[in-house]
Amino acid sequence: MAPLGTPLSEFAAIVEQEKSLTLPHFTSEDAFEIGVLIRNRLREVTEQAAVINITLANNKQLLFHAASRPGTVPENDNWVARKRNFVLRFGWSTWAGHNLFGKGDEVAFKARFQLGETAGDYAIHGGGFPIRVKGVEGPIAAIVVSGLAQEEDHQVIVESLQEFLSKQQ
Repeated sequence: MAPLGTPLSEFAAIVEQEKSLTLPHFTSEDAFEIGVLIRNRLREVTEQAAVINITLANNKQLLFHAASRPGTVPENDNWVARKRNFVLRFGWSTWAGHNLFGKGDEVAFKARFQLGETAGDYAIHGGGFPIRVKGVEGPIAAIVVSGLAQEEDHQVIVESLQEFLSKQQ
């Protein structure tokens, strides 16, 4: 299969792409299918291990969690938590946040939102993505991938959601 594409890099375009990936519905079965699509795609494009995590927004209920290959470490789960926190607080992908703040300017991000000592709870590195459902305001869940380069963490989610949506039609 083809390698991952290049992710968009302009904030407004990324946010529009996120909106275009709004799902018609989202259940635990959908979470499992999306998680497996991401895992399979990762196994096709890299030998590197990554964590895939899908949780609901309202209570962070875990719907899917898996490693793409052996070799993930506890630090991957720390990144999962930080990326998920960003998605659920701001409603954008972490890649959008990364590109909004001068390619990941953590100092500007911290200052803009007056995060102070809580800044470490959030990551503006690609790989966190909001799950939106038609007719529902705001994200209802978050997908997070951690383990690859941040643009790859992001792009594998985008391409897997595109594949999932194409099967819905």
